[in-house]
Amino acid sequence: MTRIAVLGSTNMDLVAYVTTAPRSGETVTGHEFRTAPGGKGANQAVAAARAGADVAMIGAVGTDDFGDQLRTALEHAGVDIDLLRTTEGPSGTAHIVVDGDGGNAIVVIPGANGSLTSLCHADRALIAEAQSLLLQLELPMSAVLAGAETARRNGVRTILTPAPAPAQPLPCELLAVTDLLVPNEHEAATLTGVSGDPERAARALLADVPEVVITLGARGCLYASRAQPEPVAVLAPPVTAVDTTGAGDTFVGTLAVALGEGRPMTDALTWASAAAALSVQRPGAATSMPYRAEIDA
Repeated sequence: MTRIAVLGSTNMDLVAYVTTAPRSGETVTGHEFRTAPGGKGANQAVAAARAGADVAMIGAVGTDDFGDQLRTALEHAGVDIDLLRTTEGPSGTAHIVVDGDGGNAIVVIPGANGSLTSLCHADRALIAEAQSLLLQLELPMSAVLAGAETARRNGVRTILTPAPAPAQPLPCELLAVTDLLVPNEHEAATLTGVSGDPERAARALLADVPEVVITLGARGCLYASRAQPEPVAVLAPPVTAVDTTGAGDTFVGTLAVALGEGRPMTDALTWASAAAALSVQRPGAATSMPYRAEIDA
């Protein structure tokens, strides 16, 4: 069984569904509100676990009711939470508006996630025993970098999702120990300064990392590597989106499982795209993520 470590955020998603998202200064009436476990780290952990991996989570929750709910949700999904800390104060929250087309806008309040600034011996040992380490940017950069460096020292594949899109360039030290970078189209443009041309952005990113996958939503994804710099497109199955929240995390979590099983990259991307297509047809983030049998079907 594929062993995956996730160093990342756990948030409670507070989701408002509207016909049209409000503009600045505007108030609109929504038609539904939900709370659901989320956070990019927890989402990727749940996606990988449902896809059949042995997954362990390194992160932090608060002492509020949300913290208890987040722990329970991860346990229920089969994720090992022995190294999920509880810190005094509130858990992280994500405030999400989903419009009638399934698009979303998100404000993240880090809460307990901001307390995880370094790794302990047990964290490093867990990473060293994994096949892949999944990282995102909802934890302090010091912890993200420590995780990636630990993975590199132990020959563990590091898969980095550069989200939320960084306001400043990613540290060279982090890119130097990243094996696979998985931005969406907006994040790739932010990182490279190349807008509207994901193929050129993919090639530009190869100056920093050996492999890159740019996700393109309903259009699928692009893969490029230093060995094969001309991007290869993998189409997504055509579906009607209900809620795209968590689709990228579904893609990354299942991609890590497929790569850990030794599948060729194109096959792995096709499988991950199928998982993401299933997730957008359901509301919520972690709650929408498919199980292995569904993806295979």
